[in-house]
Amino acid sequence: QVQLVESGGGLVQAGGSLRLSCAASGRTFSNYAMGWFRQAPGKEREFVAAISRSGGSTSYADSVKGRFTIFRDNAKNTVYLQMNSLKPEDTAVYYCAAGRTGYIERYYSQTNEYDYWGQGTQVTVSS
Repeated sequence: QVQLVESGGGLVQAGGSLRLSCAASGRTFSNYAMGWFRQAPGKEREFVAAISRSGGSTSYADSVKGRFTIFRDNAKNTVYLQMNSLKPEDTAVYYCAAGRTGYIERYYSQTNEYDYWGQGTQVTVSS
């Protein structure tokens, strides 16, 4: 089992920044590719960003590319999502997820590729 706890959400004005954190416990963090997803009211959960076990490979949804950065600190068992130039359409509950993989540079972009999920943290961007 892997436990994931997100933090760092909140209310921010458009154009502002937030940094989300996801602390993992229970298993060897570096054995897992990590991802961030979000879900707005009435919408399906969607992919935001993903990072490989090593941190050397990343992927982003087109809607956040150039504004968001995913990175991880395996020594701290934590993955982060730095969000800049926030827009009202970024408003959602943000979830981190962990997917076990034997490949150190693999990452995942589909929800069904992840094994564990956090409880989510609310991000609200006002216009």
